[in-house]
Amino acid sequence: MKVLGIDPGTAACGYGIVHESAGRLRAVDHGWWQTSAGERPERRLRTIFERVAALIEEHAPDAVVLEESYVGADARTALSVGQARGAVLVACALAGVDCTEYAPALVKQAVCGYGRAEKGQVQRMVRAILGLRAPPTPSHAADALAVAICHALAPPLMRVAG
Repeated sequence: MKVLGIDPGTAACGYGIVHESAGRLRAVDHGWWQTSAGERPERRLRTIFERVAALIEEHAPDAVVLEESYVGADARTALSVGQARGAVLVACALAGVDCTEYAPALVKQAVCGYGRAEKGQVQRMVRAILGLRAPPTPSHAADALAVAICHALAPPLMRVAG
């Protein structure tokens, strides 16, 4: 199974692709992109949509997974992340690929064994699980790989499209 993980955001959006076979995981690709705060919102969302659509076309994942947003009290950030999430969901829908979401605490529990792990700990565990030479940077790419790992290792009954 090939899983594309996305850490959505309009300023910075991370992605990570893992391949699972017989319980073994390997990293296929990971990275991130930024959009300029000075750019019009619709153009920023178009960039996110196009980049996700291109990743789906290039890698043909069996599933796309998102880390659910944890925003706290900042309504402006929540709106921005929600818009990025929408662009990702539309790219998935148009490509006919199921999309699932996981809470950050569940992702951290799956990857680190502790639902309140710090970002650095997530980066180190993703590196160890995937056998990477160095922790993936920035944290957006590590978070995207982590959510992909979470889905790839989840029991089939937990893999419900969201």
